[in-house]
Amino acid sequence: MGSGFAKSDQLKKRDRETSLLVPAATAMRAALLIQRWYRQYVARLEMRRRCTWNIFQSIEYAGEQDQIKLYNFFGYLMDHFTPASSERNLISHIFRENNICRNVDWERYFCYKSIEQLHSRYVLQLLGETWRLLRILPNISQISTCHSKEITICGDLHGHLEDLLLVFYKNGLPSSEKPYVFNGDFVDRGKDSLEILLILFSFLLVYPNDVHLNRGNHEDHIVNLRYGFTKEVLGKYRLHGKKILKLLQKIFSWLPLATVIDNKVLVLHGGISDTTDLHLISRVDRHKYVSALRPPKRKRQNRSGITDSDLEDDDPTTKPVDSSRRRVHSLTHSSSTGTRHEVQRRSLQGLNNRVTCSVEEELKERRRQAGLSQSYGDLRNSLANSDSDPDSGELLESYGDEWKQIVDMLWSDPMPQDGCVPNEVRGGGCYWGPDVTEEVLRRHNLTLLIRSHECKQEGYEFCHNRRVLTIFSASNYYEVGSNRGAYIRMGPDLVPHFIQYQANRATRALTLRQSVGRTERSALRALREKLFAHKSELISSFQEYDPENTGLISLGHWACAMEAVLRLGLPWRVLRTQLVGDTLDGMLDYHLWFRELAITEPNTELSNASLLETMYKHHSNLETIFRIIDTDNSGLISFEEFRQTWKLLSSHLQTEISDEAISDLAVSIDFNKDGSIDINEFMEAFRLVGGDLLQNEGDPH
Repeated sequence: MGSGFAKSDQLKKRDRETSLLVPAATAMRAALLIQRWYRQYVARLEMRRRCTWNIFQSIEYAGEQDQIKLYNFFGYLMDHFTPASSERNLISHIFRENNICRNVDWERYFCYKSIEQLHSRYVLQLLGETWRLLRILPNISQISTCHSKEITICGDLHGHLEDLLLVFYKNGLPSSEKPYVFNGDFVDRGKDSLEILLILFSFLLVYPNDVHLNRGNHEDHIVNLRYGFTKEVLGKYRLHGKKILKLLQKIFSWLPLATVIDNKVLVLHGGISDTTDLHLISRVDRHKYVSALRPPKRKRQNRSGITDSDLEDDDPTTKPVDSSRRRVHSLTHSSSTGTRHEVQRRSLQGLNNRVTCSVEEELKERRRQAGLSQSYGDLRNSLANSDSDPDSGELLESYGDEWKQIVDMLWSDPMPQDGCVPNEVRGGGCYWGPDVTEEVLRRHNLTLLIRSHECKQEGYEFCHNRRVLTIFSASNYYEVGSNRGAYIRMGPDLVPHFIQYQANRATRALTLRQSVGRTERSALRALREKLFAHKSELISSFQEYDPENTGLISLGHWACAMEAVLRLGLPWRVLRTQLVGDTLDGMLDYHLWFRELAITEPNTELSNASLLETMYKHHSNLETIFRIIDTDNSGLISFEEFRQTWKLLSSHLQTEISDEAISDLAVSIDFNKDGSIDINEFMEAFRLVGGDLLQNEGDPH
């Protein structure tokens, strides 16, 4: 009996163990399935996030390329039309806003003591003191670490004041015990660029040996016209905004170009090239390059036999210009009065034809290569070799070398492949590879290059065998939740330590799914606007794949046409599920597809569809030209100035826009019928709106 009970107990125990093993195995399989599903889910979200990122970045770089194209066109007008030409006078102040010559004249012009508005008074006082300090700083700042303190390095801020304040909260305020390097692009895009500048300049004045500001490619008054800083300043300081802008223009030209830490770490905004020479950079007169987009030039002898140095920003601190030179300019100006009246009597249509022909004949290659995207030598030749026009300029070789160095420092990006090629994505600077990094660092006995200039999803990114580090400090740059910001702390060991953050509180309440969905919708909305702006070109491209005019094309042909027209380098086949709805046996009805984009057209009475599409496509270019023409910064332009704007744009685009169509457009957007056009109202009237492409945040695609 005893042995029977013992066997029975053993059997029961074994059954219990077996019964426990079965659920455990099932639970393990379930856990593995859940884990696999979750990994696939996260992978899909990551794919969507990367596609979203590509959309934002491609559209951003395309805008920068358009900016450089437009600026090169302005340069063409400056080079190929006489000083008496009205179209040249219209834009000449872009390149010659610094005609006040001596230091004493600058002091008098920017005098703040007579200003009654308290805030503007102290803004100008602060900016004036900053300008005086920057003029004595070297092109490349040299700083050192020590065991008792670390150096903090911040990347692009782009008007995101909340990011700067969060950095100070987490890391501490700048001081002699806590030095900072701010690596350019303080302004544009965000709404608080001026506040950021005033804070940084204040700390610079208090701690000139411990706060270091490098220049970025957005510290450029021409770039500011397009990306919002000019508009911000004029909106905040309506009475003294123009003086503030002019003084900031001077300040930007005097910002140092780079910082070197412990003779081993190079910090600069954009990058390097295979010709980068820090010894040359340390010797250039950086203040000459008020806009790095245009090199200084020397005038050849004009018709009167008078030569003139047309250096952009002929700065008083290094080369005072005496009164005799000003008298020569006055005589030349007065002698051209008859010619000026003759030009003003010409029809704008004649002007348009003249500009278009000149561009086609003399700068065809330059237009094809989109300005700076061609080699620097070719660009210098296209700018200088215009013997048919005695007023065209000749680029000095030494200035050409300097200019190339500075543009590379401000505009370049790294690439994974060896070599150095023009940066055709941005339109300026170059792409440089790991071999170039190794050579430049070896030549200057450096160990690490820290740069900014590119938004990174995590706020920082290593490349080139960890010899190049990108740091970006503006979180939520494209959209709330789109990216983190980061800054670097570096001690005597010169090992970078990263601190990441997102300044907007709303991002902390979003799940990963919600964050990706939100940024995805924003990116697709921006892409949809690009599609609408290129509607005619896209339909023409679709029709090439539809020779029988059925209105249907394959999805593969749709993807090829999209890239051929937009040239954004996007994964169109991946994006197809986000952009294309139902298909008929794999064929897309492209006319129906455009109707389903759900773009709501602006509230105007304009019936000219071609002009409307041109307006959408070149929205930013138009605003840039408007603000250039609005020389008194009133925010208003007359009908005649409006017509000149469109004539300039049509010449730039080599298209014909009739006077009748322009007049119809002007009348339709003169909302209060006072004969003038409010720039801001005009831009708002043509803002694209429409429904979201995504149905919900949980879209499985």
